[in-house]
Amino acid sequence: MTRVLLLNGPNLGRLGVREPDVYGALSYADLVEAGARWGSELGLEVEVRQTDDETELVHWLHEAVDTRTDVVLNPAAFTHYSYALRDAAAQVTKGGLRLVEVHISNPYAREEFRHLSVVGPVATGTVAGFGFDSYRLALIALAG
Repeated sequence: MTRVLLLNGPNLGRLGVREPDVYGALSYADLVEAGARWGSELGLEVEVRQTDDETELVHWLHEAVDTRTDVVLNPAAFTHYSYALRDAAAQVTKGGLRLVEVHISNPYAREEFRHLSVVGPVATGTVAGFGFDSYRLALIALAG
């Protein structure tokens, strides 16, 4: 089975509690379960992780490069300003791997500061605005 890291940035551990009108009522535990199920259906071994720590997320992207693992990444708030995360994501794609940027909501339908992604330009592609299905669609793209 092909391994995929499904990585989530800050506040996504609060899914189901934090702004359900924006992010939905499903919890982070629901995402972990769904990610494993979708991966199994697609012939992928999906490992779901979440951190509020930028450094840890950067290390996980380094791990992806070192282990030759494709990535689904929801950078959350780091999307808009973390050049450290952008540079780590670039190592993934410049290393011949794929990285799909994911957002549960549509950043372009929200506050103006959310319209800029520093990660998007180095990602293989971006899926946004489809709730949890954004993750599923990203996994489908990686399963090809």
